[in-house]
Amino acid sequence: MFIQTETTPNPATLKFLPGETVLPQGTADFPSADQAAASPLARRIFDVAGVSGVFLGSDFVTVTKTDAAVWDHLKPSILGAIMEHYQ
Repeated sequence: MFIQTETTPNPATLKFLPGETVLPQGTADFPSADQAAASPLARRIFDVAGVSGVFLGSDFVTVTKTDAAVWDHLKPSILGAIMEHYQ
């Protein structure tokens, strides 16, 4: 599975494009891990230390990091969480 990433205007947010349907319709915003209980994908992503928010769209996942976290350290773990979800 090849997951593309895109930067966003917000340096604390990165967009992940798994090439799979993420949500069949609409969007889902999870501003905290407590609110992600209904989404197995969002829960997996929140398991990565440094993640502060997850937003799901039809074909993308947007992840927001904490101020102290560094994308170079987070990105591989987030990619792994997304891959695990789809396998």
